[in-house]
Amino acid sequence: MKIPPFHWWRTVFYLIPAITVYTIVCGGASLISSLFSRHGHFAHRCARLWSRLILATTGVRVAVEGLEHVTPGTTYVFVSNHQSIYDTPVIFACLPFQLRIIAKASLARFPVLGWHLRRGHHLFVDREHPDRAGILGRWRALVSEGLSLIIFAEGTRSSDGRVARFKAGSFLLAIEAGLPIVPVAVVGTRAVMPKGRLRTEPASVKLIVHAPIRPPEVQVPTVQDARALAARAHAVVSAAVNREQPIPADAAL
Repeated sequence: MKIPPFHWWRTVFYLIPAITVYTIVCGGASLISSLFSRHGHFAHRCARLWSRLILATTGVRVAVEGLEHVTPGTTYVFVSNHQSIYDTPVIFACLPFQLRIIAKASLARFPVLGWHLRRGHHLFVDREHPDRAGILGRWRALVSEGLSLIIFAEGTRSSDGRVARFKAGSFLLAIEAGLPIVPVAVVGTRAVMPKGRLRTEPASVKLIVHAPIRPPEVQVPTVQDARALAARAHAVVSAAVNREQPIPADAAL
């Protein structure tokens, strides 16, 4: 019988219980704050604390580059690649913006986490029956409150570290809302916990923030407009990931 490696034991008997406690405590504080704060600003601070605790407990060290490209207080759509579930705490801990995510509707049913997301004014999308007009209306409401969005444009985590094609749907909404796109490259989180593995390891991670891309000013944007904008953002993120973390030809797991 093969004995599981040290980091499996560490994950199962130390990290998962610790993260569960962080989720309950920070999520509880977030829910209580939502009774008094309509905008969810304190809830976001709870999310940032939750993220920093997870990174510190896991042993993830993050180097951030490119924050000079963005202006605090401005509303952006941050568009990132997706290597690991650790991408979310890295981004929330390191980007000094009030962030909201677009999450699949099923997350709303999760105890504590789903409640926090719903009460914190994050956006839920039913992928089988998307309501584009309703989502656009909520985007514009976020803009009026000075909030920014974070989107994992591949739609799912990468299984081999490569940056998959960015889906055009969110870019179409960004064009309609007139919001600048900020490409963000997360490099190294796959070494912490790749997709499909129940084991975490300490690692050094890099978060690279690129210059904003202005969406085209068109009266009625088309899918082709969205695909072109998605391709521009993908080229920037993919180049950064490939430069920082070359992918061998046989890297697929």
